[in-house]
Amino acid sequence: FCFLFQVPPASTVLDVKHKFHKACPQWYPSRVGLQLERNGPFLKDSISIQSLAVSSIITLYFTDLGQQVGWTTFFLTEYTGPLLIYLLFYIRLSTIYDQVESRKNFRHPVVHLACFCHCLHYIRHLLETLFVHKFSEGHTPLKNMIKGCAFYWGFTSWIAYYINHPRYTPPSFGHKQVSYAALAFLMCEAGNHFINVALAHQTNSGNRTCFPSPTYNPFTWLFLLVSCPNYTYEAGSWISFTVMTQTLPVGIFAFLMVIQMSLWAQKKHKLYLKRFYPEVRRKAAMIPIIF
Repeated sequence: FCFLFQVPPASTVLDVKHKFHKACPQWYPSRVGLQLERNGPFLKDSISIQSLAVSSIITLYFTDLGQQVGWTTFFLTEYTGPLLIYLLFYIRLSTIYDQVESRKNFRHPVVHLACFCHCLHYIRHLLETLFVHKFSEGHTPLKNMIKGCAFYWGFTSWIAYYINHPRYTPPSFGHKQVSYAALAFLMCEAGNHFINVALAHQTNSGNRTCFPSPTYNPFTWLFLLVSCPNYTYEAGSWISFTVMTQTLPVGIFAFLMVIQMSLWAQKKHKLYLKRFYPEVRRKAAMIPIIF
């Protein structure tokens, strides 16, 4: 596409992307993927040119990554949708449910409890996105956000429609089933939060030489058994929500989430094995005892 002259050896790949953007304004830096070889891995922005070049001339291959969005925007959009969509079904809009039937049928307490738990889950995600998580890469393709929103927003609509329906029937075992499941849900939510805080503290402190270790907080003791306890708690939240509401759409969503998170956990577990082998080698990826 172009030649870039007088690039200092100490420059990073990100600096080259900015120079490339000046030469070709239609491609902004976050949309540019640079590779040393065709179909090779994309170079990280922090890599210095000096570590790549074997002579005074270096050839990089350009790939258009498509329209990009920031990770913060990605997660805020993905999690705000379910929060608002569920509340629209909870207030039983006249365009969704029959108003005569809505006024006639009594709402079981589990309907209100489910709304509280669902909102709590996504409010926690939103607050952690703003104040806890630190994202290693600045951007992701827009198509990924569209797919994520379609998944979360679509399932939320399906779930909320049935739980807030005037003909919704409470769980089979009544108050005990609801109470125990709600308690398990709240414990998993608390555990997920404390695990995310522990991981963020490790990143902020710059201590990446050892695997995160449990603290005095009992919710972090799961680090002793699994390498990705945040996924374990997330799966536990949705399984508990399924038991609490006894609704098929929630069960299907929980099943798909467990599969997806197990894949993410296995991928992270392999990376942890390379970086923290002695500490991680006897741990499971996500589910305790299963190695």
